[in-house]
Amino acid sequence: MEGKQPPSGSTRQQQEQAIAAGGGAEETSRLPAREGDAPAAGAEPEAGLSPAAAAGDALCRPLGPSQSRFQVDLVAEGSGRTAADEPQKPAGQGAAAAKGSEEAKGRFRVNFVDPSAGDESPAEHGGGLEGGGVNFQNGGDTVLSEGSLHSGGGGGGHHHYYYDTHTNTYYLRTFGHNTMDAVPRIDHYRHTAAELGEKLIRPSLAELHDELDKEPFEDGYANGEEGTPPGEADATYAADSKGIVKFGWIKGVLVRCMLNIWGVMLFIRLSWIVGQAGIALSVLVIAMATVVTTITGLSTSAIATNGFVRGGGAYYLISRSLGPEFGGAIGLIFAFANAVAVAMYVVGFAETVVELLQENGALMLDETNDIRIIGAITVLVLLGISVAGMEWEAKAQIVLLVILLCAIGDFIIGTFIPLDSKKVKGFFGYKAEIFTENFGPDFRADETFFSVFAIFFPAATGILAGANISGDLADPQSAIPKGTLLAILITTMVYIGIAVSVGACVVRDATGNINSTIITELTNCTTAACKLNFDFSSCQKTKCHYGLLNSFQVMSMVSGFAPLISAGIFSATLSSALASLVSAPKIFQALCKDNIYPGLLMFAKGYGKNNEPLRGYILTFLIALGFILIAELNVIAPIISNFFLASYALINFSVFHASLAKSPGWRPAFKYYNMWVSLIGAILCCIVMFVINWWAALLTYVIVLGLYIYVTYKKPDVNWGSSTQALTYLSALQHTVRLAGVEDHVKNFRPQCLVMTGAPNSRPALVHLVHAFTKNVGLMICGHIHMGPRRQAMKELSTDLARYQRWLIKNKMKAFYAPVHAEDLRDGGQYLMQAAGLGRMRPNTLVVGFKKDWKQADMREVETYINLFHDAFDIQYGVVVIRLKEGLDISHLQGQEELLSSQEKSPSSKDVVVNVDYSKKTETDTSKAFSPPSSEKTPGLHKDSKGPHAPLNLADQRLLDASSQFQKKQGKNTIDVWWLFDDGGLTLLIPYLLTTKKKWKDCKIRVFIGGKINRIDHDRRAMATLLSKFRIDFSDIMVLGDINTKPKKENIAAFEEMVEPFRLHEDDKEQDIADKMKDDEPWRITDNELELYKTKSYRQIRLNELLKEHSSTANVIVMSLPVARKGAVSSALYMAWLEALSKDLPPVLLVRGNHQSVLTFYS
Repeated sequence: MEGKQPPSGSTRQQQEQAIAAGGGAEETSRLPAREGDAPAAGAEPEAGLSPAAAAGDALCRPLGPSQSRFQVDLVAEGSGRTAADEPQKPAGQGAAAAKGSEEAKGRFRVNFVDPSAGDESPAEHGGGLEGGGVNFQNGGDTVLSEGSLHSGGGGGGHHHYYYDTHTNTYYLRTFGHNTMDAVPRIDHYRHTAAELGEKLIRPSLAELHDELDKEPFEDGYANGEEGTPPGEADATYAADSKGIVKFGWIKGVLVRCMLNIWGVMLFIRLSWIVGQAGIALSVLVIAMATVVTTITGLSTSAIATNGFVRGGGAYYLISRSLGPEFGGAIGLIFAFANAVAVAMYVVGFAETVVELLQENGALMLDETNDIRIIGAITVLVLLGISVAGMEWEAKAQIVLLVILLCAIGDFIIGTFIPLDSKKVKGFFGYKAEIFTENFGPDFRADETFFSVFAIFFPAATGILAGANISGDLADPQSAIPKGTLLAILITTMVYIGIAVSVGACVVRDATGNINSTIITELTNCTTAACKLNFDFSSCQKTKCHYGLLNSFQVMSMVSGFAPLISAGIFSATLSSALASLVSAPKIFQALCKDNIYPGLLMFAKGYGKNNEPLRGYILTFLIALGFILIAELNVIAPIISNFFLASYALINFSVFHASLAKSPGWRPAFKYYNMWVSLIGAILCCIVMFVINWWAALLTYVIVLGLYIYVTYKKPDVNWGSSTQALTYLSALQHTVRLAGVEDHVKNFRPQCLVMTGAPNSRPALVHLVHAFTKNVGLMICGHIHMGPRRQAMKELSTDLARYQRWLIKNKMKAFYAPVHAEDLRDGGQYLMQAAGLGRMRPNTLVVGFKKDWKQADMREVETYINLFHDAFDIQYGVVVIRLKEGLDISHLQGQEELLSSQEKSPSSKDVVVNVDYSKKTETDTSKAFSPPSSEKTPGLHKDSKGPHAPLNLADQRLLDASSQFQKKQGKNTIDVWWLFDDGGLTLLIPYLLTTKKKWKDCKIRVFIGGKINRIDHDRRAMATLLSKFRIDFSDIMVLGDINTKPKKENIAAFEEMVEPFRLHEDDKEQDIADKMKDDEPWRITDNELELYKTKSYRQIRLNELLKEHSSTANVIVMSLPVARKGAVSSALYMAWLEALSKDLPPVLLVRGNHQSVLTFYS
């Protein structure tokens, strides 16, 4: 049946809807073609293109800058032929090549190539193109085969597709229509530097939601998701994975852990422990050590399965769970412990070799120097194996494991072959008498149960050997739990088995002398040896050299072939040394990559396909060599054990902490853990540290604490979503909810300020002064009202939020930044006053800067500004107006330094700092979003800017100096409080809070109050009594009896001149004209109003005269704010009052509380 050509009118619709397939959409796998799906064989190419031109256009022409991301050219017939013209390529390879070429040319191009469809018969399609193609019907319905959907399909090269949405969203069969929405898939959730494949970016909300003719403004990352860490993507994640060695759970984890756990202890100390503690307590010692390691193993498994694990082992697990502070501390000491452990194991090996040389009289120099020589040669060979690559190291580990297993087998076989020659040395084979005698303890030479436990416990460590190379595991999430827990199980069973075996075969004391054989049977035998016709009673008086308690070579003596046990000792020591030599640099490299200690960044560099830390290997080698040359490891050994235990304790605590924080991101795939068991494990680790060595435990705690404090102080700029973060949030949430249920009480009142700052860095003086009395006392929110086109403002809101909150943190401001979009300043202010805050942590005081340029500004802005005060009083807010005679707004003086530095870490650093003045209104000191961008002003004004620059004029220099005055220590001066009206006490509370701060503590409070001439002493005593009841220190109280005196004539004249431009002069106009003018310009001052409030106007002028007289040298003046009755006092007159009251003075805070008491003298 002949297929239908889509009507030409649908072309545009298809172009807007269609997005190419290519990222590997599992959703659309080989769907059956419907009858009539393909265009007719003779159909003309769409849009007037020839097939060749269409194909060429698809494959070669780059995307033009003017083309929208959503406009996609459809290429069907031409691309079909293009594929058909390459018969030499396998089907899948053709598709991959075509798609790869297309992806390289233009990110948003569409190329429909489906060569694999050529395998189907044309009859199935009812016609079609040679070689197949993409088929359209019903306005762009599409069928793609599986071959064209998987990246690199068939035999093609390995391609990475970054934007799934632009290459792969034909979900017609699923959804019934074309959509650019992406189906869920793993590639959307990868980090940008993922090892297992490139991150694909799903369509942003703007792409799905915005109008088609507008360019989406950003490609956004997921919440809190970072881009590629600097330097991490360098040599790490090559697309070609050939040559990179990745291990499975057996080779990578099980083998390593078993080799590390089975140390020298197995062969030369376990028999001695059985001799001291007896079989029962030895099994208990092993079981106790196993409990600690098993709990730690379970915790490690839980963390390792809670997300993708990269290289760094214990450091990576702890830092990503508890944060950089604990992670950085443990990472450093754990890497160091592994480096020193190399020396410890190598010296153990060298001592055994030297003993063999001594037995054969073949010492080179003397014992100590021989240990140094052999140790240095050994560590050099191990370094060579490690540097040769992980594959060689893994092969060496397998060989060593085989030797170790043979040695254990050799011992087991030997226990069943009791030779007569060995009986004099105490070995009799399995005997019930020996088992019974050795079942109980026989502690000698001041040993106790805990001292024996301390000697054994290091043998149980090594469970993190697999986790430490997590970056080299093919699937760490599966391998670490499986390998670690199985290794603990196997090694524990072997330890217990050997302890029981040796305890049932060998007596505690034996002479080794053939003369100890008893020929005549004794009747009063008490020892097992006596019952077996041997008399070793002489060992009670003189020291014997054989038996469990006297010889460390019992296992060699029992074994079938003694040299194999020596080989086992070599294997155990060398394998542990090799594992530690590999672990230390890997952990150290991961630590350095995170740049927690900036001085160590050079060790982050990796070499080769496996990103081998060669510099780390050299450093580890040098540390190990240093300790080998010391050759005295008895002191350092307990510290190493404690370092390992500290990391175990923190891994256990991490699980408890993450579970306690109830973070939704804590979802381990490994379910067999319990938060309380993990906590017990952490406590046990801390106890064991003290059992092993109390001074080493204290030293470990001091080092961890010191490193923790250092990292906390340095505050590395990382965000790993740690459980510390989650618990902080949970704690804050619980306390906020609890607080919401508590009624406010006057004793707990604190000023919680909504400060209309605009961009916080444009009015630093305002921010610093308010912060001075809210820091650690009350809430401070910096409100920023964005105006202008909504779309632009929405973009600015998201970028500004991160930028300015970071600015506040960088400047050590304990404050929040709250941007909001509104049509005008008043609406924005109302939104913030009603919605800012949470529960009881809501603002109760509005703080604004004084509108310095109000006389030149559009009076509608002044009306809006004054209405903010009225709105605040309506919502029961207090109001504080802050005035500096130089002004507050320094945005026109700012250089770009701090803004650029604040953007460095911002995910959207491509966005410049822009606050566009859409309304072209005059810039003011009030909170407005349209402060002009500093980049558009003259950056040369900034003193530190590079290149030719103009010097600051005097006014700007003063403004700049004034903007930083509250960041300095204030010296021994006064804070003058003009408490003229009782507003509940806020006017008095703010200056008191200022004096409690370090920078203001030398300032004295002077209180000024109004009073009558004939009652000045009485009023002063009354105020002194009140202040003493409030427990507020003051240096002086002044009662002003001449407030109502008429001001000077020149000041009255200046006031009248100031208000003249804003008067209505209704008496000189027709009634209708005057009324209309008042309606149009409500801010105008009527003659009636001016006359009615003349006394109040004169009072403001008079107060200014008194302020200049008494407080011209004060650091800060805090004064009662006059209140204007809503609807009665015009905005212009009110602004004139504020201007007259506060002009030409030191910094002034005009304060009016909400007339609810904020001070009390009751306890």
